[in-house]
Amino acid sequence: MFGLDKYIVNILALIFALTFNFAQADERPFNIGTIATAEEVAGWDIDVRPDGKGAPIGSGIAVDGEELYAERCAACHGDFGEGIDRWPVLVGGLGTLATEDPVKTTGSYWPYASTMYDYIYRAMPFGEAQSLTHDETYQVVAYLLYMNDIVEDDFELNQSNIGQIEMPNRQGFFMPDPRPDGQLASSEPCMSNCSVPTNIIGRARKIDVTPESDT
Repeated sequence: MFGLDKYIVNILALIFALTFNFAQADERPFNIGTIATAEEVAGWDIDVRPDGKGAPIGSGIAVDGEELYAERCAACHGDFGEGIDRWPVLVGGLGTLATEDPVKTTGSYWPYASTMYDYIYRAMPFGEAQSLTHDETYQVVAYLLYMNDIVEDDFELNQSNIGQIEMPNRQGFFMPDPRPDGQLASSEPCMSNCSVPTNIIGRARKIDVTPESDT
């Protein structure tokens, strides 16, 4: 009798599981995968937008970020953000973007401080991604802003003001895309023999990288 009861319980459990799965399948396109829980979504929803939306609650001061930078970042990026070996330079480069040798740093190139936070929190330190807390990330970003002469050393960076930082190259990025092939179609798109007006605004600089033969 006990064995029969256990058998019936297993059958009922299987019916419940199948019914639950079918109900879930009806709620998702193509009946593929499972619906993400709120906790799962929160674990991936870590992006910070240019205006600061999405920035987590926290804060950090540049002077506090100096020691943290020395411990977690300087081994690759240098004590002063100068970069070691082929690791990226983080400081300097102002006024070089229009030259033949542009130096793209967090100070000279990146348009938003929120971009710095988003990338550092998501991917740094190298090999230890997402090991920094929210406050530690704010501290490192504040220190980088300070090293690039964008804020003072006692400036407190937080979720409320990160989208308001005026980066030196903020106006170097613009929307919408002015190129003809980057425009939104206002009618049926042309699929063949299309005539698109072209205006050449510049030409690539010739760079000779292969040594010439003396013979």
